[in-house]
Amino acid sequence: MHESLFNARAEMKRADHLISVSLKYTRTVDVIKHVVQRLIDAMDFGMESLMKYAKDKKKIEVVPTLPRIKLEQTKALFKDNQELLNYLELYTFLKKVDKAKFKRSQEFRRHVTMTATLDTKEEVEIDIDIITDYFERMKECMVLIDKIIRETLGKEEP
Repeated sequence: MHESLFNARAEMKRADHLISVSLKYTRTVDVIKHVVQRLIDAMDFGMESLMKYAKDKKKIEVVPTLPRIKLEQTKALFKDNQELLNYLELYTFLKKVDKAKFKRSQEFRRHVTMTATLDTKEEVEIDIDIITDYFERMKECMVLIDKIIRETLGKEEP
């Protein structure tokens, strides 16, 4: 459980570096795509820590390995926590963006934009400001996951 939280924090650090350094200087869609992948990986580790916590509390017998099953079980186990469910929706959206075909525009400029065409034929534009917002929301999610685990375990250490 703690190892998964550590891994989630490590992925968030990598995403932070991509946004604050790499994206600032290179301004390419590839960097935006890598940030999306890092945020997905961080949430995967976050859900894994929640699943390990649920196993310790004997709410589930086995920690699932497939991301879709982890997502479904996390939604089922924490259905009363609307804030966490909202973050899981963001995770689902980011997974769709990651798998979608995308176009590049205004690369090497401040307004570099990745335009992803989702399976519903809807186009989503992601630029520096939007990816930074997703990063901030995912950071809040990691704090919430940490809080859920700590409150129930009665720990106050970082």
